[in-house]
Amino acid sequence: MLVKGVWPAVSCTGLFRRRRTADCTDPGIMEIIMSVLRLKPACKDYLWGGSRLIEEYGKEYSGEVLAETWELSCHPDGPSVIANGAYAGKTLQQYIDAEGKKVLGTNCRRFRDFPILTKFIDARDNLSIQVHPDNRYALKNEGQYGKTEMWYVMDAGKEAFLYYGFKREISVEEFAERIEKDTLLEVLHAVPVQKGDVLFIESGTIHAIGKDILIAEIQQNSNVTYRVYDYGRVGKDGKKRDLHIEKALAVTRRVPIVRDKSSYPHIADCDYFTVDKLNLDGRVMKKMEGNVSAASFASILILDGEGTITSGTETAAYKKGDSFFLPAGSGSYMVEGSCDALITTIREKAAPVRIGIDIGVKDTRIGLVDIHQKLLACEEMKTDAGRPAEEIIREIGQRTLALLERQKIPMDQCVSAGISVPGTVDRQKGVVRYSNNIRWKQVELSRLMSEYLPIPVRIANDADCAALGEAAAGAGREYRDVVMVTLGIGVGGGVILDGEICAGKNIGGNEVGHMVIVEDGEMCTCGRRGCLEAYVSVRALIRDAIAATGQEMTPEEIFAGAAAGDMRLEELVNRYARRLGIGLVNIVNIFRPQLVLLGGRLSPQAKTLLPALREMMKEGCFGGEDSEYPDIGISALGNKAGVIGAASLV
Repeated sequence: MLVKGVWPAVSCTGLFRRRRTADCTDPGIMEIIMSVLRLKPACKDYLWGGSRLIEEYGKEYSGEVLAETWELSCHPDGPSVIANGAYAGKTLQQYIDAEGKKVLGTNCRRFRDFPILTKFIDARDNLSIQVHPDNRYALKNEGQYGKTEMWYVMDAGKEAFLYYGFKREISVEEFAERIEKDTLLEVLHAVPVQKGDVLFIESGTIHAIGKDILIAEIQQNSNVTYRVYDYGRVGKDGKKRDLHIEKALAVTRRVPIVRDKSSYPHIADCDYFTVDKLNLDGRVMKKMEGNVSAASFASILILDGEGTITSGTETAAYKKGDSFFLPAGSGSYMVEGSCDALITTIREKAAPVRIGIDIGVKDTRIGLVDIHQKLLACEEMKTDAGRPAEEIIREIGQRTLALLERQKIPMDQCVSAGISVPGTVDRQKGVVRYSNNIRWKQVELSRLMSEYLPIPVRIANDADCAALGEAAAGAGREYRDVVMVTLGIGVGGGVILDGEICAGKNIGGNEVGHMVIVEDGEMCTCGRRGCLEAYVSVRALIRDAIAATGQEMTPEEIFAGAAAGDMRLEELVNRYARRLGIGLVNIVNIFRPQLVLLGGRLSPQAKTLLPALREMMKEGCFGGEDSEYPDIGISALGNKAGVIGAASLV
């Protein structure tokens, strides 16, 4: 009988990835990277552990007490090691570093680190009464993720139980008093358990595994535990183990926990992991077929039984206690034999929200953007660029958290944050190399903002972000290749090709405003002469108006005067159009976009220039009238473009 898997299936283009062998002299010889990786766990000998993982599950360990085996782990406190194939002897993290994060899948892009950790736990004695913080608290105070976890009870004694939340709601004062007086157990909910039980322990839930229980645990990639009560036990050093009362008081939810079945058809399902139970009896149900799509890797943890796992032409035997990693995009696989197993994947986040931050010289905008590119909420603050960068970043971080709170959006719903910033940026390292406008130099913007926002933080040049915003949700949303030129105090440009920012490998942006259009021409702010910015910026327009009329005028007044028939201003505007057209033709001949957009302060006035600019485009683009040349239009989002574009960086 053939049994199909219940998890989402997405087709892929191939079952194997190939790489050139590093130590091979023949460039034609290639090595197949295995798609069924067997993992060897890290072992932990905590004092409450037993010996069942050694005796029954065949774990290789020389000690007498083995409390936990970290079966799938990239955590530095206990990384798992690959046991087969080209990466045998390397840690799982080393494999990911070498092959790239594509092996984790697109659903993992929202995580700063590897998302999960899986364990076997043998509790011969009671574990401490403990609690784990959420992401926001843990990343701020511990430098790693918080911890939400799931327990699958593999075996339990007749009288086995665990602690899970409170019997009733208690105050923080009562909580502290009961810890001090050793009466905490009186108000904890003791839950009897048996083989096959599943419990979901959200961060902030007080809990403890009781003695004589064997558990498979799927959790966030974290090793942060705050002990509240430990039965007066001493560690290997002969001293009582540390308690973490103050931190526990800060993160514990002091209410009863209601068990529900909302994860159906999965045995556990949350934004951090999805777990399915596989049962093959070897007779009626002896085969299962699944698919590892490009969206997520698959972890297979064998609780019992034996058989084989096949992916493509590759087959690996399994037995009780084995752990396997199947890279994202490895395609179809089949499990045969008799087994109980847990299959863990990472799903797409439910109702995700992205944070977009647009840092300007005078004002900074903070916005929340949904999956449909809709701006859910936005607020402004004064940048006050003369302040230290760290002070500005701290205020932005605090205001972002406050905006989330006012909108009743939990941090866990946010998948990423993007920041638009003027100046030269290193997108790979998240560093603002230099920004004259806000007086920043070598500012580690991504790292500093991550102290407030425990999610991936990306940065990009402001012109690039504005272009990306228009391409994602504005005037360019029907196009894949868009160039946007911003006409403001300066002249910037963003280039979007195939829906992505085109800005070089690491550093900088598309400084289209600094192409030379007049040899030995007007002095530009960059120190060179004849740049496009020196002729079509707001500064340049006002300068030329003073030269023509002897009066300082606003751009609106200049264009209005030209429309009213002032020949001096009419000639000025015509000359402005010719110079802008030269710049646009150069840009089109280089990038060949489908659409050119004009944005910035001058864009409303530039509407009157569109007929002339289109004519110049037709005449000046390589190939002439017989070639395809782009349309030209005006940006639609205004000052929202930078926020939406920044939110779209991840």
